[in-house]
Amino acid sequence: MPPTVPDTDPSRLQVNVYDGRRNLMKTGTSILYTITDGNQKQLQRKNYLKSTMNFNLPFYDNFGDNYSVIVFADDCQQAGFAPVPLTNEKPTTLDLMLIPKEPQFNFANAPWDDIKVELPFIASDISDSKGRDRYEELIEEKPKALASMLNLCTAMKQIFLAQGTPLDYLKEIIWDDTLAQDRFFCYCDAKLIDQVRDAASHGLFAPELGSNIFHKGATASWKQVQFGEANVQLTFHENDKQTIDGTKCIVVEPDIDYEKDIAAHTLLEVIPNAITKGLTNPEVVYVLRWIAGRRAGVPEFAPPYIIV
Repeated sequence: MPPTVPDTDPSRLQVNVYDGRRNLMKTGTSILYTITDGNQKQLQRKNYLKSTMNFNLPFYDNFGDNYSVIVFADDCQQAGFAPVPLTNEKPTTLDLMLIPKEPQFNFANAPWDDIKVELPFIASDISDSKGRDRYEELIEEKPKALASMLNLCTAMKQIFLAQGTPLDYLKEIIWDDTLAQDRFFCYCDAKLIDQVRDAASHGLFAPELGSNIFHKGATASWKQVQFGEANVQLTFHENDKQTIDGTKCIVVEPDIDYEKDIAAHTLLEVIPNAITKGLTNPEVVYVLRWIAGRRAGVPEFAPPYIIV
């Protein structure tokens, strides 16, 4: 087989690097850009003091055009994406996000008075004053659990079913030790399972077989397939029933997995460590879902908090 030879006309790639506030990194920040082509040849590995860089890269007109891009800055977690298919017909834009190695959650944009309106299911079972106390305690004691819930709610709000979004069907959160950094449990209108089943028949979700093995008591589960990573999984516990305000409800358990399948697309140094710990880290989900959304060209993933 003849060697892969680049075409005369180059591919053009623009890389934009954002921070956990969803703003471009400050000019003057030293960012290491590493670019490797589909032949596993490293073509770029250099520090620049810019958060937006434009590169002219070889165009091969074959698998060599499936590039990988990694960015890194001091005191930040590495981030990147692969594959990034390039063409010499038009420029390609890649948006990436760098967050601190020791990230902190800032919930200043998620006060109780706003959240109880935006997410009424977290306030439906308790008085306003007790709800506020419970919520503010969550900010102080379990910020990862709150970040996870806000990630999930933001993601569910962007899933359009035949009627509404999954978020519209949530009625009452189960506020106990099950509220974790990777999932929560909530009573939902039982009609949600039919909506998800219908969405699956149109290719928006895929059934998760053997869900009761990984989700104790589960009766059915489907995972969103829109992105290469950070898709929402909705697991149902149909045997746990309750009537809320005249609506027949069952329990739904939303969570987000890092990847759609075994093949990884996004490159983050924290993922292997996070996986071995067994719980999904909400800050990783925040980055993955944001990058995936930017790649897919959908509205920005913007939960009501930032990472600093």
